[in-house]
Amino acid sequence: MTTCPATTCVVMLRGVNVGGQHRVPMAMFRTLLEDLGGVDVQTYVQSGNAVLTWPGPTADLAPAVAAALTAEIGLTVPVLVRTAVELAAVVDGCPWPDLDPKLLHAVFLTGEADPARVAAVDHAGLAPERVAAGDRVTYAFYAGGVQRSRLARLDVGGGPGTARNWRTVTALAALCA
Repeated sequence: MTTCPATTCVVMLRGVNVGGQHRVPMAMFRTLLEDLGGVDVQTYVQSGNAVLTWPGPTADLAPAVAAALTAEIGLTVPVLVRTAVELAAVVDGCPWPDLDPKLLHAVFLTGEADPARVAAVDHAGLAPERVAAGDRVTYAFYAGGVQRSRLARLDVGGGPGTARNWRTVTALAALCA
């Protein structure tokens, strides 16, 4: 029997603890991840972020978390997972790392962003907002904030995703290190 080496992973839940919707207490989230086999589980802020060591295939983690959330609290939300290596590549691939970390976001996707859709965006018309595609991520700079952003309403493909501001992205990367 072959065993998989343990991998440091980031688990991100989409749309939890925002505006009183889809409440997931972080203590319960940590326990759920530990019960699934996660080790050294740490959560970060209240928006459904966790860093853990996962002993099995990383492809099994997101469906296991999604199933456990449904079974435990009746919540069905997209769950996205990135390994520490993948998250480091997101950080390294950011085209504008010096922009305001509260307004710069990484939108983690379940699939690939469509480069043709990203290229077709009226970049000049959206300025000073910006968007660029990476590997299962888009980088988005919402100059006036997400709520008033025209960019936030565009579909560049890649399936469901979850956005994290740059401060959160770099903090999660630091927790992985």
